[in-house]
Amino acid sequence: MANHPYLRLRIDSEFPEPRMIAHAIAALERGGVIAYPTDTNYGIGCGIFDKNAIDRIYKLRNISKDHLLSFVVPDLSDIARYALIDSDSYRTMKRYLPGPYTFILRATLEVPKIFQSKRMTVGIRVPDHPVTLALARTYGKPIVSTSAKVGSKTLFSPQEIADQMGRDLDLILDAGILTGSDSSVVDLSGPYPVVIREGAGDVSWVAV
Repeated sequence: MANHPYLRLRIDSEFPEPRMIAHAIAALERGGVIAYPTDTNYGIGCGIFDKNAIDRIYKLRNISKDHLLSFVVPDLSDIARYALIDSDSYRTMKRYLPGPYTFILRATLEVPKIFQSKRMTVGIRVPDHPVTLALARTYGKPIVSTSAKVGSKTLFSPQEIADQMGRDLDLILDAGILTGSDSSVVDLSGPYPVVIREGAGDVSWVAV
């Protein structure tokens, strides 16, 4: 629970103001939970090593600990620290990222225990959105992320997020209403790619 009023800041989607990004980074550095725009819909995120904040996200979304949360990173250069990538997976990700995809990879031991699902996998996101990329670059560590939803209902507007989740958030970066669908989830942790969820990204390249 946020024990202080959340901050709601209007941010430019195309050219995010560094001052607004700095406020969001400060919230993450303090172990806070933030709502922010992505290339699909709003995400709810926190720092990768903040166990309390991660627990808050599970509670806020009312999801079980085996629900896959994604790591948002600014590019592929840092992924090898947290995920095992073979050359085929790397080529695939390089082709489709940044974009509206979550790629599931096998986790390395660097991944905090709380995320190591029984299958030892992690979801990686590099959203094609100026605000998300600015956040991830400036923060310098993966941002743990999930969609802004109540049950299965996606919250498309910052006002809905404020109404439904405001008291459990530290900060909302308001980039207006987003009406995208969820990211497409492609599992690259096995011998060949498998589509887990068909969403915003084209998955016709994955052989079925």
